[in-house]
Amino acid sequence: MYKRISTIIFLFVAQFQFAQFSQHWTIENTNEIKLSLSEKKNVPYSDNIEMSGKRVSAIVSYDIDKQKQLSVSRQIFFPQLRTYIKTNDPDWKHYRAYLARTYSDDILPTLIVNEKIYSPGAVKDVRINGTLVIEHEPEEGVALIRTFFPSTNQRLFIEQWELINTTDSTIRLLGKTTQTKRHVKGVKGEYVINTGSNIKENINLAGGESCQFSVHVSATLNEEPQLIVHEDEYYRGRIDFLNKMKSSLQLVTPDSTLNTLFEFSKIRASESIFESKLGLVHSPGGGRYYVGFWANDQAEYVNPFFPYLGYELGNSAALNMYDLYTKEITPDYRNIRYSFEMEGDAPISPLDRGDAAMIAYGAAQFAMASGDKEVAEKIWPLIKWCLEYNKRNLNKSGVVISESDEMEGRIETGNANLSTSSLYYGALNLAADLGVSLGRPKKEVSGYRKAAVRLKKNIEAYFGKTIDGLETYKYYKEHENLRHWICLPLVVQIFDRKEGTIDALFDRLWTDNGVHVEKNDENLEISKVFWDRGTLYALRGTFLAGATERSLNKLKEFSKKRLLGDRVPYVVEAYPEGNMAHLSAESGLYCRVFTEGMFGMVPTGLSSFRCTPRLPEEWNKMELNHIKAFNKDFHIKVLREGDKIRCKVVESNGRVFVNSLIKDGDSVEVFLK
Repeated sequence: MYKRISTIIFLFVAQFQFAQFSQHWTIENTNEIKLSLSEKKNVPYSDNIEMSGKRVSAIVSYDIDKQKQLSVSRQIFFPQLRTYIKTNDPDWKHYRAYLARTYSDDILPTLIVNEKIYSPGAVKDVRINGTLVIEHEPEEGVALIRTFFPSTNQRLFIEQWELINTTDSTIRLLGKTTQTKRHVKGVKGEYVINTGSNIKENINLAGGESCQFSVHVSATLNEEPQLIVHEDEYYRGRIDFLNKMKSSLQLVTPDSTLNTLFEFSKIRASESIFESKLGLVHSPGGGRYYVGFWANDQAEYVNPFFPYLGYELGNSAALNMYDLYTKEITPDYRNIRYSFEMEGDAPISPLDRGDAAMIAYGAAQFAMASGDKEVAEKIWPLIKWCLEYNKRNLNKSGVVISESDEMEGRIETGNANLSTSSLYYGALNLAADLGVSLGRPKKEVSGYRKAAVRLKKNIEAYFGKTIDGLETYKYYKEHENLRHWICLPLVVQIFDRKEGTIDALFDRLWTDNGVHVEKNDENLEISKVFWDRGTLYALRGTFLAGATERSLNKLKEFSKKRLLGDRVPYVVEAYPEGNMAHLSAESGLYCRVFTEGMFGMVPTGLSSFRCTPRLPEEWNKMELNHIKAFNKDFHIKVLREGDKIRCKVVESNGRVFVNSLIKDGDSVEVFLK
């Protein structure tokens, strides 16, 4: 079943992959988009969306045909309840074997209206607002609104129905549900999957009245009692989570698409946190990656974002992950594992992807942004070990050896790649600043700064190259093509080759789906591959490098496609391999385009950061409000004043930290004391 559904999703994604952008959705408000079926261009339409809670994740696929009739497929995962797969290797017998089933509308209750079996009418519109809401036209005088969402805390996924009597007369409805139980033997014991509904048998709706009931899929382990859905208690739980997302880290710009995709990205980045025997862990999702974490997705991409959002659950999962990695470091400096899959039970790959550089870079950012000295002290041994590991793996040219990068051998990376050395460089500078905040010995701190200076020279000497007439970087020694990760020197503020690199990213590598992995005339299949993470890093780096107008134009183009096009409402993983799955950490990277790119926030200590705002020429102001990093709640307000820019950093209680009039490209040092 899983293989068949994956094939269906792949085929539907492939339909629009290389088509020109066509807008289907409109923005209703900062927190909601809408697909109106009154627009002929919006039918037929197919898409899917992933939603997650601590014990459940669901990919809901919805297909609307030319007659506006709807079919829904619900792929429900219970990540902690692992099952078995057929394999000759006993170490892999439950690898990514989550308890999962796909459900059609067969699980819906039977509803009788006017002595006829009720069938939902044509779809009127679809809305996404942290839940998936599908509204149907009236049928037999009864309109229907269906809302799909996961429980925040239980092994439970819900489809909530609201029936509305659109006539002036009383309508009698007769409901009948079939409760089903499916027993499954799994790694942790006996699992029971329950489907059912809390619909009442007899419902009388006066004209204009409405009623609600829920259809649900749940799972239990061994002797756990079956979950009961009474009214809308689980819906309220989801709304509470969404309200937390709305209340902090608010982006305010003149562009509603950017504001809205930023809000949506906070949701997807934050919801994919799961309970596990390892503790709370953030996981990518996408139908493949649950109850586990990776050095890139979590340590590098999303963990450093959570302090800015002030999301307690995210910060806890991040700290737990760094703690688990700290327990893995060895005195003989063997390469650190790159993932903890399946609650840490999956076989450990010996591949060195440059993970120590990823971890050090992300952990140093997280530690400083947390604003908590105790947290930073706890993470410091891991950072220090990772830096020493990279130092011990410098080659004769002074750049870091690694077998691969985060693409794990999908594309050739040589034996020393630009990604690993760039991240190591960024980590050295961050660690030096963190070391000052922690009162580390001057010799240790200066050692990191000197190492960074040497490494910068070595990166230029080893990777600097003219490719396609552009002064940019080769990705590894023998490489002759432009690769997406040439953006990483910009991200870690190496700007020596910024003009050629920006041209390469925007003029040679950019396509309808952002930056592609590689421009390769000899292998056109590679040239079709894209991972949104590359685009998001590129945009962050080009904003930092001062290419404000070009970056904004590309950001607007990319954001409009992801939020309002065919595949919505989040940034995605990869094509063709990942079928454009809504992996969670990529959404954190989208938000970081703004926090670290457009607003230029770079931590310099536990209570300080450097801010280099990049206010586009067409904007008069932009704001980031209720930033929760550095253990504060503060706002950054950037306003145009003539040919200069005013940068104000203000605590939520009104206390002013910075109020500076600067030129475009200037930085301000902010101390939150």
